[in-house]
Amino acid sequence: MTIQLLRSSVANTYSRFPVTLVRGEGCKVWDDKGKEYLDFAAGIAVCSLGHCHPAVTEAIARQAGTLVHVSNLYWTVPQLEVAHLLTENSFADRVFFCNSGAESIEGALKLARKHCHENRGPDCYDVICLEGSFHGRTLATIAATGQPIFQQGFEPMPSGFMHVPHNSITALKLAAGRRTAAILIEPVQGEGGVRPVSDEFLLTAREICDRLGALLMFDEVQVGMGRTGTLFAYEQTPVIPDVICLAKALGNGFPIGAVLAKEKVMSHLSPGSHASTFGGNPVSCAAAKVVIETLTSPGFLDSVKEMGTHLKKGLESLADKYPKAILEVRGRGLIQAIEFREPVPELASKLLEEGFLVLLNQKKILRLVPPLIVTKTEIDAMLTAIENNI
Repeated sequence: MTIQLLRSSVANTYSRFPVTLVRGEGCKVWDDKGKEYLDFAAGIAVCSLGHCHPAVTEAIARQAGTLVHVSNLYWTVPQLEVAHLLTENSFADRVFFCNSGAESIEGALKLARKHCHENRGPDCYDVICLEGSFHGRTLATIAATGQPIFQQGFEPMPSGFMHVPHNSITALKLAAGRRTAAILIEPVQGEGGVRPVSDEFLLTAREICDRLGALLMFDEVQVGMGRTGTLFAYEQTPVIPDVICLAKALGNGFPIGAVLAKEKVMSHLSPGSHASTFGGNPVSCAAAKVVIETLTSPGFLDSVKEMGTHLKKGLESLADKYPKAILEVRGRGLIQAIEFREPVPELASKLLEEGFLVLLNQKKILRLVPPLIVTKTEIDAMLTAIENNI
C-alpha cells in the first residue's frame, strides 16, 4: 500500500508539507526518500534535546520494559522523581500531571475557578487573556486564545474569558475587577508571532492579582523548559507567577504536560476535583526526568543563551541588510522570529526544498525554534538559507 493511499485515512486537520519523515538524529531528520533536513521547528518546540537523544531513548526503553501504566490510583517512582525535580527547580510545591499543553491549560483554568470560588465566591470566574495569544485547541482553550481564527465555526465560545491588547497596561487595569479569577499570560507569545510581554505589563498583572486575590498564570507550554535560556521563562521576568503550565519539551517528544503551583493554590484541587488517566505516565516521566536533568546540568543553559545570541545577531544582520523586506527581529534565547513587511506564504516550502524545516505564522512571521543542542554551524546554514530566499 502506497504512502499516498495511507494518507487518505488520516483526518485532514493539518495543511501538511508533502514529505513523510521516517528518522531523526540530533538536529536532523530524514524523509522516506533519504533526503536530509536541518530541523528548526523541533516538532513545534518539542524535541529540545534533539531527535532520538540517546539518554532519553534509553530511559523510555528501560521503563517500557518495566512498568508502562497503572493509573493515578497508585504512586509510581518516575512520577514522584519528576515532580520533585520540577518543584526543586521552581517556585512551586505541587505538580499536577496531564498529557498535553491544552490539558495543562484546562487544569489551570479549573484551578483558577476553584481557587476563586472557595476564596471569593461563585461570581468570581473571569480569566483575562491577551490578544494574539494561543492556549490550545479544546473549547475552553480556544476561548482563552486571543486569535479569532481559531474560534471560527466552534461558537458559541464558553463564557468567562476576556481579551486585552498585548502589553496594554491601561486595558488590563480596565478589564480587571471583582469577577477576575486569573490573568493568563504567555511570557513570550509563540504562535502569536514570538512577542515578549513587557516587564511593566507583567508587574501590573502581578499587582492586580495580589490586590484582587486572583491567580497570575503563565502559559510556558512553548517557552518553558530551557527554550528562552533559563529553565522557566518566568525566571527572566521581574515577577513570580502563581501557576505555570508546561508540556511540549518536557518529554522531548513523549506526551506529557504539567501544572505547577504553590501548596496554598494547588490545595484547592482536592481528591475528585480533577484527574487524568494517563497523566504522569511512567514512560513519559522517565523521558521527562532525563530532560530536566540534562537541562539543569552544568553549562547546558549557558550554551542555549550563547546559541540564542548567535541566532538573534545573525537575524538582526539580515534585518539591517534587507530593511525593505524585514520589519523586525524579536525573541529570547532559542525562540526567535523574523517578521517580514509583506506576506511570504511560500517561504517555508522553499526552505523545505532546500532541506530546512521551519514554522511560518500569519504568512509573514518566520518562527525558529531549533533543538537546544543546535550548533553555530547549523545556525549559520539556516541564516544563509533564509538570506537566499529573501
